[in-house]
Amino acid sequence: MKKILFISLFILIQVYLNGQALVEGTAEKAGMSAAKLKMIDAMTQKYIQEEKFPGGVILVARKGSIVYYKSFGYRTPEKKEPYKNDDIFRIASMSKAITTVGIMQLYERGLLDLDDPVQKYIPAFAKTRVLDTFNSSDSTYTTDLLKTSITIRHLLTHTSGITYGDSKPEGMQFIYRKLGLVNAGLSSNLMTTEEFINRLAEAPLAFQPGERYAYGLNMDVLGRVIEVVSGQSLAVYLKKNIFDPLRMNDTWFYLPKEKWDRLVPLYSHDKDDKLYLYGNNPMIDYPKSEDHNYYAGGGGLSSTALDYARFIQALLNGGILDGNRILSRRTIEVMSSDQMIVLNRNGNGYSKIPGFTYCLGFSLITDEAAGMSFKSPGTYEWSGAFSTKFFIDPAEDLIFVGMVNIAPNHHGYFWNRITALIYAAIED
Repeated sequence: MKKILFISLFILIQVYLNGQALVEGTAEKAGMSAAKLKMIDAMTQKYIQEEKFPGGVILVARKGSIVYYKSFGYRTPEKKEPYKNDDIFRIASMSKAITTVGIMQLYERGLLDLDDPVQKYIPAFAKTRVLDTFNSSDSTYTTDLLKTSITIRHLLTHTSGITYGDSKPEGMQFIYRKLGLVNAGLSSNLMTTEEFINRLAEAPLAFQPGERYAYGLNMDVLGRVIEVVSGQSLAVYLKKNIFDPLRMNDTWFYLPKEKWDRLVPLYSHDKDDKLYLYGNNPMIDYPKSEDHNYYAGGGGLSSTALDYARFIQALLNGGILDGNRILSRRTIEVMSSDQMIVLNRNGNGYSKIPGFTYCLGFSLITDEAAGMSFKSPGTYEWSGAFSTKFFIDPAEDLIFVGMVNIAPNHHGYFWNRITALIYAAIED
């Protein structure tokens, strides 16, 4: 009896010290129904048969146990090459969560402050102005001085005034195109990260910093901040400080050649809503590029379902996995706290729906949204333009990763339906 108690105590100490592991387990031991989780199979196959998407990989883990991890569909239109669990997907804006963690690491090490002006690290932003008027007849525009400097916090919350080129107000697309900010947020063989961000600083802001939320190239700027503060390229920094400690061996900006065949193809829908495969296109197959020195912290990474699950499991664990700590528990608490209280109140925040808000680098569900979603208050999450999706639900000790590569996705509600099946399987 004493021996059993000693072993149990030893295991508990190891879990406390090393963080909950992420291992293959059974649904029952994780407090879930295997039969209900299996309903995901039928739902997924239905969508594939209806050509809503080609296939992909889905992973669900609870209490540190992987309870569902399957691949579906075929990578080729001829249906000769099935998807595999270890396939590599373009994760697009799911890169933002990783860049956020990189910034928060520097923050907790005292190397930067969240309210530092970005021009402290990237002097080009000292000259940035805000768009005042745009003349569509001749594409000329006027600008005003900034009322306040862009801060690291503004960038983390997409309240800086930096947008994507296709965003409002009118004229931003023209301005970005004129500056050569092409394939923004993915890759570029025309310039380095430093050159891209310095050129972005020449573009006027869409609004005054802190005025409102607008999604944009903010995390790309933060990627450059990481480079300046660390003295390393973003690729090297993330590998050393996140990917290697978490054993994320398949997460890269530009894949090693031996991994190229594992990158899944990208699909889209034609005018009749039928699937078709994008052809060979450097703009699409950027993860296979060589000798690029631009690292898009906002959207340039590719990864596997398991790699990304290890990343978010570490966050769920309070910053530690398998004995390797990437963040402190308190830093994660700060990172996952609502940053939009004032802006949401005046209608300029992330959402006009109470309880759906934004923290630092993630969307967040608060108590105000209790009952409006299966997800618990405190859940933080994001997705990618090529239809990837993840969420972290601390209250249920639950993580989810969904990997699909299709753009645009006319059937995004698929993830909502899968989410319903996952939560319905919880039995404890």
